[in-house]
Amino acid sequence: MPELPEVETIARKLKPELTGKTIIDADLRWSRTLASPSVKKFKEQIKGQKILRVGRRAKYLDISLSEFNMLVHLRMSGDLFMRESKFEPQKHDRLILKLTGGKSLVFNDTRKFGRVWLTANPENVLGKLGPEPLSRGFTSQWLHTALHNKHRQLKPLLLDQTFLAGLGNIYTDEALHIAKLHPLAASDSITVEQARALQDAVRRVLKEGIRRNGASIDWVYRGGEFQNHFRVYDRDGKPCPVCGTKIERIIVGQRSTHYCPNCQMR
Repeated sequence: MPELPEVETIARKLKPELTGKTIIDADLRWSRTLASPSVKKFKEQIKGQKILRVGRRAKYLDISLSEFNMLVHLRMSGDLFMRESKFEPQKHDRLILKLTGGKSLVFNDTRKFGRVWLTANPENVLGKLGPEPLSRGFTSQWLHTALHNKHRQLKPLLLDQTFLAGLGNIYTDEALHIAKLHPLAASDSITVEQARALQDAVRRVLKEGIRRNGASIDWVYRGGEFQNHFRVYDRDGKPCPVCGTKIERIIVGQRSTHYCPNCQMR
């Protein structure tokens, strides 16, 4: 599943191509791609909408229209890209939006887990999300207090989108390694100094991920190179880049978790 850097990369790529275009027509080729509203209402409401902005909130693409917001969650295999309007739809194309200027925005999703919302109130979908880790509000003081308001293992809490928005398996493992924190540490045991290190590590790995256009570890996501710079993620059995100890892999909350048992002692 793409995480914050991958979604941010897609948003930045689409922004210059979509901004200012008007949606002429919608071809919904698999109805369950649409989370809301109804198919009929979606087709009626989307036509004639001008694309004002293309952005991101957590792992959602947020496309601001003249009257609505179209939110897209890519889930496991979704992808958004531009095509010339005169093209033959592919097998896994789920939604095609025909635009002014002779191009179309295509949502392709092999595994059919991705979802699209068209709403006049995006907070109905995004309202329960936690803060953005690259926002000014994500301070070490906030993080320390928030961690101590919970009593949970550190990694599952950081993956909880209602606690902190945008992190997934890759960037959580990488940030915990930089901060020298064990993934199973109790959140309310984290000291002020450790919270400061974790806040800095989260921002550091996300910015580096964005700079490298995300990580391409699945055939769906192409063009990123952050996977060539992983410290621990998917490197079990290989030496830690800091101390040389073999990276270990454990299962935490049904998710593969990679860490250095020397640098990240519990």
